[in-house]
Amino acid sequence: MDYVIGLDIGTTSTIGIILNIGTSEIVASATRPVTLSSPQQGWAEEDPHQWWANVCEIVPELLSTSGIDRNDIKGVGATGMLPATVLLDSDGNLLRPSIQQSDGRTGLEVKDIAAEVSEVEFVARAGNGINQQLVASRIRWVEKNEPNVFAQISTVFGSYDYINWRLTGERTVENNWALEAGFIDLTTNELAADLIELAHLKPHMIPKKTLSNEIIGHVSAKAAAESGLAEGTPVVGGAADHIASAYAAGVVAPGDVLLKFGGAADIMIATKTAQPDPRMFLDYHLIPGLFMPNGCMSTGGSALNWFIAQFAKFEASQAKQLGISPHQYLDQMAAETSPGADGVMFIPYLLGEKTPIHDPDARGTILGLSLNHDIRHLWRALLEGYAYAFRHHIEVFNEMGFSTTRFLASDGGSKSELWMQICADVLQEPVQLLTGHPGSCLGAAWLAGMGTGLTDNWNGVANCVSYGTKVAPDADQKARYDAGYAQFRKSYLALKDQRA
Repeated sequence: MDYVIGLDIGTTSTIGIILNIGTSEIVASATRPVTLSSPQQGWAEEDPHQWWANVCEIVPELLSTSGIDRNDIKGVGATGMLPATVLLDSDGNLLRPSIQQSDGRTGLEVKDIAAEVSEVEFVARAGNGINQQLVASRIRWVEKNEPNVFAQISTVFGSYDYINWRLTGERTVENNWALEAGFIDLTTNELAADLIELAHLKPHMIPKKTLSNEIIGHVSAKAAAESGLAEGTPVVGGAADHIASAYAAGVVAPGDVLLKFGGAADIMIATKTAQPDPRMFLDYHLIPGLFMPNGCMSTGGSALNWFIAQFAKFEASQAKQLGISPHQYLDQMAAETSPGADGVMFIPYLLGEKTPIHDPDARGTILGLSLNHDIRHLWRALLEGYAYAFRHHIEVFNEMGFSTTRFLASDGGSKSELWMQICADVLQEPVQLLTGHPGSCLGAAWLAGMGTGLTDNWNGVANCVSYGTKVAPDADQKARYDAGYAQFRKSYLALKDQRA
């Protein structure tokens, strides 16, 4: 049997699946929670030891649940957050908790880097802008604030690189971690010593670069004893979680777009060319020859959960009595209001904002409140705010020269019929919903199949996911939402000018 394992080292959980490559069937899945720590305002850290402990619990559960012998697992692929930053000393000891992709502590270091190099030249060469995603800013922060840790650094890599090392003993960095870290020269697609030195690191501290479907090593005897995998099982380079998720969702042709409604809202597009732009992040597509420019907002479903916890406790209790989620209950209430939320607008920059504005000082704002408004209008305005933010990203993609031809939606928020209709109406494009998409672990599992020769069909992963409803836009709402979007953009710019 052609079985492979996909592991997702996620922000809030570690997820694993066993995939039968031959039948495109997911035969088992398991998950364990992950603790996200914020010891100071703006910090986001996790313990990589917990990721490995989760893997060592998940793999035996997968094998037990499925009844599959560990020797029948032909390959392992891992995916994870980008660019999480993990530091090891020369003996392989973890030096400090991982600094996560959502961490916001390095504003001063970003300014220092921007003062040293031309952003125009840096973007053209490294593909990404000078912002807090750069690993260089994080390493400089460690150098300044934790000099004892900095002095011991031997290896810097990402979350799934760490799991690959625990599995195989091999220290490598996957292509897209290195690209978003700011260490790859796009003209050569190789690690560049001077870009690494911008982090005040020696080039050898960044391990050799690997491709997503490249076999980097095999499960060691020690890892086999700890994880339950068979010694000698091949392990591939793996992938960034958002890229693996979009690939598995069917974003495989230029112009395909994924709207990802998770804890943070993400948007990815497949393209033939790179076209670096500081407003967006740039990654390689998993399919050779393609790229995947993308955007990531600071919030998404997390803001909806915050709204419920702070302002909708009564509605949440009512929902519980009805046996539905608070989100469903509020959707039903908000559906009673008209598009445009009767003049209420919610700018959802609750944690600052990443793409495309890269403004850590932006804040959430509610506009247009009147005494005739209630929680229904606020909930609808919040959903519309994210739809407007997606439209802003698409506008930037178009300005970069990329046509957006097909829209897919995935993750938890896509289950909201109201939210999906709002997005279709704001974008004035049909939005194709997905079913049976377990997330980025599916993409990682397929990469393991590609790397081990179980399949050579890049598009075959589409057979693992099915399509649900296609939400058609209501043409009658175009003028209303065009005006709403214009106000959304104008309001943020006015507030920014006032803040300055």
